[in-house]
Amino acid sequence: MITETPMMRQYNEIKKQHKDALLFFRMGDFYELFFEDAKLASKVLGITLTARSKGESAVPMAGVPHHAAESYIRRLIKAGQKVAICDQLQDPDEAKGIVDRGVTRIITPGTVTEDTLLEDKSNNYLMAVLEAKDMMGLSWVDLSTGRFEVEDVQKERLFDEFARLNPSELLLPEETAKNNTSFMERIHAECDVMITFRPDWEFAGDTAYRILVEHFGTTSLEGFGCEDVGPALGAAGAVIQYLKETQRTSLKHIMRVQKYRLDNRVLMDKATQQSLELAQTIRTRDREGSLLGVIDQTKTPMGARLLREWVISPLRVSADIKYRQLGVKELFENSALRRELRDILGNIYDIERISTKVSCGRANARDLIGLKQSLSKLPALKEKLGFCITDILASLEQQLDVLEEVRILIGASIVPDPPPTIKEGGLIREGYDASLDELRYVSKNGKSWIANFQAEEIARSGINSLKVGYNKVFGYYIEVTNVHKDNIPQSYIRKQTLKNAERFITPELKDYETKVLTADERARDLEYDLFIQIREKVSVYTARLQRTSEAIAVLDVLATLANLAAENRYIMPEITDDLELKIIDGRHPVLDRRLGGESFVPNDIHLDGAQDKIMVITGPNMAGKSTYIRQVALLVLMGQMGSFIPAKEAVIGTVDRIFTRVGASDELSRGQSTFMVEMNETANILNNATERSLIILDEIGRGTSTFDGISIAWAITEYIYQHIRARTLFATHYHELTELALLFPGIRNFNIAVREWGDEIVFLRKIVDGGTDKSYGIHVARLAGIPKEVIQRARIILNNLETATLDVNGKPKFAPLKTEQEKKQPKQLKLFTSKQDMVTEEIKKLDISRMSPLEALNKLDELKKRLEGE
Repeated sequence: MITETPMMRQYNEIKKQHKDALLFFRMGDFYELFFEDAKLASKVLGITLTARSKGESAVPMAGVPHHAAESYIRRLIKAGQKVAICDQLQDPDEAKGIVDRGVTRIITPGTVTEDTLLEDKSNNYLMAVLEAKDMMGLSWVDLSTGRFEVEDVQKERLFDEFARLNPSELLLPEETAKNNTSFMERIHAECDVMITFRPDWEFAGDTAYRILVEHFGTTSLEGFGCEDVGPALGAAGAVIQYLKETQRTSLKHIMRVQKYRLDNRVLMDKATQQSLELAQTIRTRDREGSLLGVIDQTKTPMGARLLREWVISPLRVSADIKYRQLGVKELFENSALRRELRDILGNIYDIERISTKVSCGRANARDLIGLKQSLSKLPALKEKLGFCITDILASLEQQLDVLEEVRILIGASIVPDPPPTIKEGGLIREGYDASLDELRYVSKNGKSWIANFQAEEIARSGINSLKVGYNKVFGYYIEVTNVHKDNIPQSYIRKQTLKNAERFITPELKDYETKVLTADERARDLEYDLFIQIREKVSVYTARLQRTSEAIAVLDVLATLANLAAENRYIMPEITDDLELKIIDGRHPVLDRRLGGESFVPNDIHLDGAQDKIMVITGPNMAGKSTYIRQVALLVLMGQMGSFIPAKEAVIGTVDRIFTRVGASDELSRGQSTFMVEMNETANILNNATERSLIILDEIGRGTSTFDGISIAWAITEYIYQHIRARTLFATHYHELTELALLFPGIRNFNIAVREWGDEIVFLRKIVDGGTDKSYGIHVARLAGIPKEVIQRARIILNNLETATLDVNGKPKFAPLKTEQEKKQPKQLKLFTSKQDMVTEEIKKLDISRMSPLEALNKLDELKKRLEGE
């Protein structure tokens, strides 16, 4: 039986309130964990698992030093754990019994603010989701920056927003887990996110509204433009309630809630974001190799985070795009100014996150010095911007607040190179506080004061042998030998009698003793109090610091895009409200940089949006079809960010959405095959694209039989042309689709140029007019190392397929059965043999362009059965 000590009783009571978190229980210089928490921490952190007591009373126990706790907490958070910090709330020396303890903060993946726990180039979002009929209410906050937003979205777009925002932690009503198991299964399957369930009442509209107005100190949300928000309002209330519960400190740096504007953003579904590799690559999930990884030359963390937002969520309104473009253009053309601005920006720290740490009471002295050093660069930055003429740069100059009073305060109060802790002293400058200076003087100059005091007492008493000493029992004393006892001043107070001498004290010596013995401790306490006061004074400027950091971020991104353009021969595309898409000598922004501009083959595109709407692109494997169509999407996206693009000339009629259907993989956890994933993504395009969208298709229909595949691909292309009329690039191996150009004037054929010499081919990587009837798949197979015997056999089969030869029994001769055992096996149906041309003609006769996709598929299925019967 385990005997519960008073300390363990205290631990158990606190642990009951935080069952879902690892409890870091402060005991002296360590944070200790007990029971299952200790076992889990030991496994994750690789620390020793010990025991408190022995035998049946043994309690599993593990600990980490409190001064190094942050590094251990970081590893636990990355492992998906929550950590409750239980600190000592009183000085152990003052405690009469058990030291008072309490949880001062709960750290979760979505609520971290420490630099070591965060990725400086990405936002760290805590998101809440509330379902309401056909809508989903979303609210997300980055606690480290104070950014707080809401959005109501259609249910089918929820996972697109997950992909865009990449939250670290998700808050859901408890009822969601009980009533929507399919939704929960999909989250677990597709999202790498910690899920925290909260009481349903926290998401209730009235409760949420009250929580929000109380937090902002307003009577309504009208000033934030959020009075008409739907279920997202409930999600926002749950976010604030959760932060109050976990942080237990000021949240005043969250100063506003904003409604995310969908009407001025290019929407991209999850599949598009992933296939275009905007922020990370598909295979490695790394930033390097993605569009963001290639173009990010930002100098500040704030700029890096903003650039990611611009990449993931480009603008839709042409006027807003041009507003950014002109700023990039001015910095592009003025290389000296661009260079000077970027040099200054390189010396600015993360003001946005430092101001949050200050506001939350978590900044140390080094944070304040970093803030001071950053602010010292702002006057020069503001002066340089004063020469700019474009509206966006002029507005940034106005928004940039140099905050001279903050810089002066920190400079006058904090030493240039302070220690990392704030309770050990050494933070405050000499001359800032007279009381602190006196304590430091007493502490550092004790010996000289004693020597002076002794000399004064000798002179006053005339006793040359008088000396001042010290011991731990009696403290400071004046010692006089018995020879001079008649000359002892009356003001002396006897303290101790020795064999040959007497020891005395005086009020002055006693006062000094009190000062010198406690000077160090009192100085440390005073420094801490002074630092807290200074930090609170700086926190008053949080709003101004946030506005300034926003201006710095925008300037950093504009200067980065200008520098990128200057270094890589980018041009400013013409942005219009027409539907024309024209790019001359366009280059893939990632491959162009990685391969080198001279070795990458540029290509053109011209869809006028009126007549020419669809490009059907055929050509061999490995020739560059997929690269080309992705390139076009990325160049349009960059243009609508406000960036210059790698091309010789460009006109971009703005797009409202970008869709890609490129590649596919099984989603076995959801019971979906490769082909089902392909069809789901295609259905999303057909149901949501508009005439202003850009559609990128790669190999539609390859996940099923050839007959089904070509039928679906044909029907989809016709449907896009007839009903959606969106600008579309379709890369395909189905050469039959080239005949669409004979039926519809707005569909044009293109192919990747190839040169042949015997069995060898050379991919020229150039898009040219016209279709092709070869895929060169066997050539690619040979390059991949397929055995020579297989390659030779494949060539025979391909030759017979292409000539559609039949034997005397009307059976295909390209793969005759050779063994009796093989003859007994079921024969596989061969669809495109000598009837191939007839099949194409039959598809044309159906006129499936006038049908819905479902009707078209039914008709094609009927045709398939009829032809198979014939």
